[in-house]
Amino acid sequence: MAASEENSALFPIFILTIMAIPLVPYTMVKLSRTVSISKKQRTIHCQCLECDRSGKYKRSLFKKISNFSTWSNLTLVLLWVVMIFLIYYTKNMSRETQVFDPFSILGLEPGVSDSEIKKAYRRLSIQYHPDKNPDPEANKYFVESISKAYQALTDPASRENFEKYGHPDGRQGFQMGIALPKFLLDIDGASGGILLLWIVGVCILLPLVIAVIYLSRSSKYTGNYVMHQTLSAYYYLMKPSLAPSKVMDVFTKAAEYMEIPVRRTDDEPLQKLFMAVRSELNFDPKNMKQEQAKFWKQHPAIVKTELLIQAQLTRESGVLSPSLEGDFRRVLELAPRLLEELLKMAVLPRTSQGHGWLRPAVGVVELSQCIVQAVPLSARKSSGVSSEGISPFLQLPHFSDAVVKKIARKKVKSFQELQEMSVEDRSELLTQVAGLSATDVDDIEKVLEMMPSLTVDITCETEGEEGIQEGDIVTLQAWVTLKRPNGLIGALPHAPYFPFHKEENYWVLLADSVSNNVWFSQKVSFMDESGAITAASKTISDAMEGSGAGVKETSDAVREAIEKVKSGSRLVMGKLQAPSEGTYNLTCYCMCDSWIGCDKKTSLKVKVLKRTRAGTRGLVSDEGAIAEEGMEEEDEIEEEDYDDDYESEYSEDEDDKKDVVEKKGSKKANGSAVKKKESSSEESGSEEE
Repeated sequence: MAASEENSALFPIFILTIMAIPLVPYTMVKLSRTVSISKKQRTIHCQCLECDRSGKYKRSLFKKISNFSTWSNLTLVLLWVVMIFLIYYTKNMSRETQVFDPFSILGLEPGVSDSEIKKAYRRLSIQYHPDKNPDPEANKYFVESISKAYQALTDPASRENFEKYGHPDGRQGFQMGIALPKFLLDIDGASGGILLLWIVGVCILLPLVIAVIYLSRSSKYTGNYVMHQTLSAYYYLMKPSLAPSKVMDVFTKAAEYMEIPVRRTDDEPLQKLFMAVRSELNFDPKNMKQEQAKFWKQHPAIVKTELLIQAQLTRESGVLSPSLEGDFRRVLELAPRLLEELLKMAVLPRTSQGHGWLRPAVGVVELSQCIVQAVPLSARKSSGVSSEGISPFLQLPHFSDAVVKKIARKKVKSFQELQEMSVEDRSELLTQVAGLSATDVDDIEKVLEMMPSLTVDITCETEGEEGIQEGDIVTLQAWVTLKRPNGLIGALPHAPYFPFHKEENYWVLLADSVSNNVWFSQKVSFMDESGAITAASKTISDAMEGSGAGVKETSDAVREAIEKVKSGSRLVMGKLQAPSEGTYNLTCYCMCDSWIGCDKKTSLKVKVLKRTRAGTRGLVSDEGAIAEEGMEEEDEIEEEDYDDDYESEYSEDEDDKKDVVEKKGSKKANGSAVKKKESSSEESGSEEE
């Protein structure tokens, strides 16, 4: 019985240990993430008045409570409350279950004489004896503790056993027990059955339930928390000729959006929203009634999703009902990761050469920019004011169509011209011509200081070989450098109308704009500097070791790469297979998914040589003639703003056929990959067998 009680007393300690093993490290990880996120949000977000009014970065008490009141956080707090209670209970239990020590019970030191033991017993008998003290607790203490202690010390054998083995009865055998409550092990002799049920439940059923839940969720979602059904729909709906204006139709087919409830009470607010955004739905004016009827015949969830996205693009969220506001936030919360997966579907190798599609990829990035900045897709169409549209202007605070038309009268028709103006000239233009106040101009300057400026330095080569031959594994290396007027590198974009924190992400696409092929794609982030240093160091180190460089050369190259990363550059490296013989005029696009008008493109000329006989790479003469044949250098690097060189596909491109003809005429028989640097004549070397 005593052993059973002792085992039962250990049950809280057992539960406390099982809870602490996962709970303590999980809490530490969650706290570290919260601290890091709060530090970033305090230092790298936009400081303009519009972002301040949005409330995304305010640390009010209500917002702190609402951000904290998630199911995971509340469960974490509840588990810690249970742990604190178990600690308190275990501490008190340890006091109650003290080890039997006759000397401490009688208030004596070990090794005292028999006379002192008798004196202590008489003294305690006067205080606790039933004849002297009628209290039942005193009677119990006298019988179970004082009398037992006196007997253990007055009997020579018991005293010797206690001093030698720590127990009056002598050496005690080793006992094992189960740390389960007493009621589970002593129910009318059915302790074996109860114990068996516990073993089956804890060791078999509980892991099985957890495994079933995990497998069901993992079979439904990908690693990026996007449903497999969504990826399947995006894969089959993606087309090589998908125009940016049609990307919306594919984007809204996500399975996550299909799960958003469609209520009857939403009909009237959605009709009102439809009238407000109807001009953005690309309806044919000649068949307006048929187009509207076709739109409403779609799945109700698709109609609702597209209208809510148009409410974000046109900044008409104020007309939404309270129930639609929750759906509106849910749609925007899912948008960034769905757009990322849609972009991956666009650049997924589809052609026989393993290339993706450029046109839908550009459309996905442009849609992401418009959603984050709350700018209509129609603003990307070229107009009389600007060839690149007015969308870059509309992302600035206090800018509207009227302001853009006013400054256009002063021949400021492109966003780049506005950026290149001095602060004084720009302030004079906005105050005197556009009629903005000094406070408004100050907000605009804060946003312009946050806008990134990109440069790309890219090369393609075959490691250890002169020139590129068809079928070679080509190594692409690009350094993407970001600069801001305010000196920051990683920052949150100016996005007052996007209700969630959105980090800047950049996509590097090496593509052939004429054939619509994407040769290479990679996502780049400037937020994690330590991760970028680690990745760049490892990549450069592996590349140097593979080329046979010495330890000092490798160390110097790694040190130089680290300095580049710290100064705002990120390394992009990948491998691709060289295509058939010819000259390819490629373009490296570096596109931001958050800012409009900050994209860059860099021209790259790749010349692929004809494959020689098996086992040879072509011979090199003493003068390096074959190297000169494989290399052709152009006048200068063509690195300009994306919006200056690339006309958005929201407008008509009249030069497509002309570009195709020029592309076909530029194909050569021999060549290698070089970046356009300086002019040089193309020379032909001799080939020897």
